[in-house]
Amino acid sequence: MSQSVCIQATDHELDYRGFRFVARTATAGNAVTEPVVVLGGSSQDRLSWLRYERQILSHTSMLTLELPGYGDADPLPVEHGMDFLADTVRHAVDRLSLGSVNVFGACFGASIALRYAQRHPHRIARLMLGGTAVDTSPEYVASAKRWRRMVDEGLLDALAQDMVEQFMAPPDHGLVRRRAAVARLMRQRFAQLTERELAMDITHHERLLSHPWSLPEPAVTAPVLVFTGEHDTITPPPVGRRVAQGLRARFTTIKEADHLVQIERDTDLADLMARFFTDQPLETLPYLNPVERF
Repeated sequence: MSQSVCIQATDHELDYRGFRFVARTATAGNAVTEPVVVLGGSSQDRLSWLRYERQILSHTSMLTLELPGYGDADPLPVEHGMDFLADTVRHAVDRLSLGSVNVFGACFGASIALRYAQRHPHRIARLMLGGTAVDTSPEYVASAKRWRRMVDEGLLDALAQDMVEQFMAPPDHGLVRRRAAVARLMRQRFAQLTERELAMDITHHERLLSHPWSLPEPAVTAPVLVFTGEHDTITPPPVGRRVAQGLRARFTTIKEADHLVQIERDTDLADLMARFFTDQPLETLPYLNPVERF
């Protein structure tokens, strides 16, 4: 996309079942595929994906969300799980008259994205899932309980370091691009959480312990691509491959990246999104390991 192309972006304050949330739409007037809905992880908000707009808006419009329980949206009690959040996405798509959409979900957003595809199959064109799993791992359960204790004890610097170590691959696990810079960024982000954000983060982790990450049924009928970083240790490649097998999807890993691939290799991931959502070949991309089909 040329630097001179004008991007039009709007924030929409929406409400679903009494919970206020925020949707950001962006367009540059191009529409060769359905709009792309981006559902990020727990530490991301509607502005975390700005760097992706240059490539995505060359092909279509883009919707990013701060769903209830995250960012500037209303807090969401833990009893509301992925079904509720998937239906909130559907509500936003309806209110903004987007029709059928391409859906991208990373980490926690992948759980919501999958549920959206299962609950609203006639409103999704393609589904792309990154850093996802079949269920919440015992290691994550232990970490979430430990993080709760750290918050209660006011150990916020230790919490920030612990979270970085959990979400990033160890230095000896393999080459990860921009590892040091991303680690600093993540430590700063976790250490600077406000009291409100901390409370929402803890509720987020408790939500993951209270609701299933994924359900085997109903089947997803839309084309699906599952990916992760080749050095991901929190949702490692064998786990992503298992998800892809269950969905009869394509699976691949992005080179020189771990779970935080969306930050470490943002330009390449944006390119992969644009190619998948416009039905272009993926097999010879230099930043991918072989694409497997199930």
